[in-house]
Amino acid sequence: MQKRLEPEEIDTRKKNILWLILLRLIIVTSLVVSAVIIQYSTAVFLPINPFYYLVLSFYILSFLYFIFYIWGKYLNIQAYFQIFFDLLLITALVYISGGLQGSFYFLYIFEIIAASIVLSKRAAYLTAALSAILFGYLVVLMYRRIIPSFAPEETLEISLGIVINNIFIAWSAFFLVAFLMNYLTGSLQKTRDELRLTQKELEVKKRLAVAGEVSAHLAHEIRNPLAAISGSVQILKDELGLRGEQKDLMNIIVKESGRVSRSIEQFLNLASPVKQAFSSVDLSAILEETLVLLQSSHELNGDFRVEGNFRSVNARYFGSSSQFKQLFWNIIKNSIRAMPDGGTMTVDFNQEKKDKIQIRIADTGKGMTEEEKERIFEPFYSGFEGGQGIGMAVVHRIIDDYKGEIKIDSEPNKGTEVIITLPLGVPGNSRILKSVKKKKNGKNTHNRR
Repeated sequence: MQKRLEPEEIDTRKKNILWLILLRLIIVTSLVVSAVIIQYSTAVFLPINPFYYLVLSFYILSFLYFIFYIWGKYLNIQAYFQIFFDLLLITALVYISGGLQGSFYFLYIFEIIAASIVLSKRAAYLTAALSAILFGYLVVLMYRRIIPSFAPEETLEISLGIVINNIFIAWSAFFLVAFLMNYLTGSLQKTRDELRLTQKELEVKKRLAVAGEVSAHLAHEIRNPLAAISGSVQILKDELGLRGEQKDLMNIIVKESGRVSRSIEQFLNLASPVKQAFSSVDLSAILEETLVLLQSSHELNGDFRVEGNFRSVNARYFGSSSQFKQLFWNIIKNSIRAMPDGGTMTVDFNQEKKDKIQIRIADTGKGMTEEEKERIFEPFYSGFEGGQGIGMAVVHRIIDDYKGEIKIDSEPNKGTEVIITLPLGVPGNSRILKSVKKKKNGKNTHNRR
């Protein structure tokens, strides 16, 4: 099944097809000019009328291709048809120019290059194979005189060895060009993808900067009055001895005030992070503390199962405990919200390389679409109803502070895997991931029942 093209890929494909049409016109026009020069300046025989007929065919097809290009549909089919009919016309040019004795079979190479750029690696190899078949059959049929030479009076006798040698060289050139072009286009595509990713990261950072300015101002204006309101309500609740519905309303005020206060703290952390005090911290202990807090708030209840090696390793790291609390809290909260009916969450600490530590958090939740994955670190974007879109932006900033990397692997209805890679090449971070006890069954299980 063919992959659905993204809008950017469609635009690129259209531009490439337009360049293919223009390049064809340039090459054909150059051949016409060369033919005229040869005809009027030398005594070399050239069957000029059939040549002009073929050139006219090229121009007519180019006009039709341009009409289809403006139509803008079935781009892949258009490109395949263009290359196929070009190969037939090139084969006709090779025939009227004398087959092996002519000089037009180099034109096959342009079609192979075009297939690699406009279509795909597979298309380049298919074009090279079809070019080899058409050219090989033409030469063999002409050598065997199954089809007559177009200009028999100009045809020279060629030995079978020379025929085989030239065919082999031509075939080798076709497939070598396909291989080299695929390598170059692959490298170019990789560079283009990296550039696109860098641009997206820059956009995220720009939005973070804007979010920082706005949230810092708002947070400072709201935080102090909110703290006064929350404190006053707590005092009134204790002194007035409220009961029933009135007490419940007071509790709601205190609870919601705390929620808003935490949101403001996240805004401030996103906007103007304070200088952190670094020390050797136990990531496993911080994670366990986070799980306990979530259990006490009834968010991590008996419907969830927590697995992994986080209790069987001593994952020490030189960093800020408050930052890692935020990191674990935001990611695990997202995992819980992605599993509204319960599920399994796996947390592992690994150190496959001496200079890096890896944290893997996976869930069996609803997963994410490609758009959600691309936008997950954007401030104020949330894939959950009622979400504020700050938590993962804070996670991204924290990982940037440590010059680490975060990778999101997710598909709809197949869960999400978050892999965080942090460098150990800073003071205090030597080889610090050490197993403190053997795993009995290869995996540690932590049930929340």
